[in-house]
Amino acid sequence: MPSPQTFQDRTLDQACTMVLFVALELSDTKWKLALSDGNKRRIVTIAAGDLVTLGEAIAKAKARFGMHGVVPIVSCYEAGRDGFWLHRYVVHCGVANVVVDASGIAVNRRARRAKTDRVDVEQFLRLLIRYHHGEKRVWSVVHVPSVEEEDARRLHREVERLKKERTGHRNRIQALLVSQGVRLQPRHDFLERLEAARLWDGSALPPDLQAEVRREDERLRSVDEQIRALEAEQARRLEAAAREQGDAGGNFKTPVEWPVLFICHSNPEKPPYACQTATRHV
Repeated sequence: MPSPQTFQDRTLDQACTMVLFVALELSDTKWKLALSDGNKRRIVTIAAGDLVTLGEAIAKAKARFGMHGVVPIVSCYEAGRDGFWLHRYVVHCGVANVVVDASGIAVNRRARRAKTDRVDVEQFLRLLIRYHHGEKRVWSVVHVPSVEEEDARRLHREVERLKKERTGHRNRIQALLVSQGVRLQPRHDFLERLEAARLWDGSALPPDLQAEVRREDERLRSVDEQIRALEAEQARRLEAAAREQGDAGGNFKTPVEWPVLFICHSNPEKPPYACQTATRHV
């Protein structure tokens, strides 16, 4: 017959099962923290990015909850503008953290939702506790890339962002001209055709309008140059990767996955950070 546990044994078992839960709601100016031992909870607001105060808030919560010594800490925050640097920091500090896709959080569709559609930090804390105890479907966890993987995505994303900016400049130029009944497509000889353009009565375009269109055209040309330079860098990296693959005895009759280019899903039903490597036949 097993002997009954002593008080010291029960205290040790309790200490082994104690976990500090920390949910973070991040914004530009402040971070809201919800901390709990599974029963009691504590809400703290700190300045955004203040890691010293973050550590102090966790230490104070441990003391308030009677957690002494080394206690496991699990935390979470929503994927957003802060990216993954905070995840890397807290993991470095020994915290088990998850980055959560906000669109993948399970909610009660019949419940009344806030206008901002933002998950309350206390509700976020409850979901973290449920997730820790095995309910893995309460949300979708974002895969956190390595620093190198994240950096490799930047070139492709910058090109895509510049292409959208280029479209905006073209649309702006055409809108300015159409407002005066003039239709010109931005091309290599655009400035010459702009100088020769006339209004309905045969008069030249107003000087301030011409000046604004010229400035917009300068911005368009600058963006075009940047796109060409970045696309040349993409091609250079692809060729370098092809040479490395060839030196290693790779077979180029099948598609090759290049680690430098990433295509991010635009489907809103997929996680915002779900990316796949681009493939190319060589």
